[in-house]
Amino acid sequence: MASAAPKRGRNEPEPRPVIIVKKIVEGGHGGHHGGAWKVAYADFVTAMMAFFLLLWILGATTEKQRKGIADYFSPTLVEMRQKSAGSNGPFGGDSIVAKDNYPHAATQTGSRGLTIPKDMTGGAKEGAAAVRSRDRARFAALAKQLEARMKADPRLARLRKNIRMVETREGLRIDLVDEADFAMFALGTDKLLPDARELVGEVAHAIQGVPNDVIVRGHTDALPYAAGRSVNNWTLSTARAEATRQALGLSGLPGDRFARIEGVASREPYVPSNLYDPRNRRMSITLAWSAGGVEQPPLDDAQPIDAGRTVELAQAEETPLRRSTP
Repeated sequence: MASAAPKRGRNEPEPRPVIIVKKIVEGGHGGHHGGAWKVAYADFVTAMMAFFLLLWILGATTEKQRKGIADYFSPTLVEMRQKSAGSNGPFGGDSIVAKDNYPHAATQTGSRGLTIPKDMTGGAKEGAAAVRSRDRARFAALAKQLEARMKADPRLARLRKNIRMVETREGLRIDLVDEADFAMFALGTDKLLPDARELVGEVAHAIQGVPNDVIVRGHTDALPYAAGRSVNNWTLSTARAEATRQALGLSGLPGDRFARIEGVASREPYVPSNLYDPRNRRMSITLAWSAGGVEQPPLDDAQPIDAGRTVELAQAEETPLRRSTP
């Protein structure tokens, strides 16, 4: 006879049932519940987003803006040939691996050599340096030619000291300078004196052989005019610059060579330590740098270029006078 179950006490809880969980793993069905489809779906959504972004750009931009965007994403330009791999539109040739007709010859299948041009900054700097070097060679030859012509002519040999040449930010500056015993213009006027006119003619003959533009600038000293006069150093320097331009033209220099005609009074003195020095009264005829050479950084200081002849400026002290004659 089976024994009876023990009697539960009054305060004892009822026994809990035993729960058994049985886990069965079946193979061969992981692909249906895996994540591979999520990767493909993400790629599809990304492609659709790019497509709709492209449609929005096409609708929201102008033709000029679209061309700029296309140029930004364009690869390095390569000279194409007709009937070549990808030469006419996307893969317009036979195929991407077909034989091409580029100017270069590929040495290995799948390898295409590209010649990448220099950037605009580097190319421009090199071009400016070459143009500046060519101008310097012209200026040096001009200086030697002018020096030789003046040495050979006894009438002009004594005026050699009145010609100074320096290289400046603008180009080759030829200064025709007054001295205590030599003046280019009659006092207080724009009338060229005979010796000065002959000197201007020699300069015109020398610069006809170079194509650079010409800048004519008139200078005066700081001597003031008498009170009540309508003429001043500004109008005088401008009038003298125009008179020099006319003299250059009469000596055979074409009118289209002149870039600027200016009068600067005494604002650019030749002898800054003495504004009344007669050498501050001068005409400067500048051969400008060629157009391709202006991008090179300009010179900080003027440098002599008068065929090796260096002129020392005498620090002469002059007593200021007041102009009273026309």
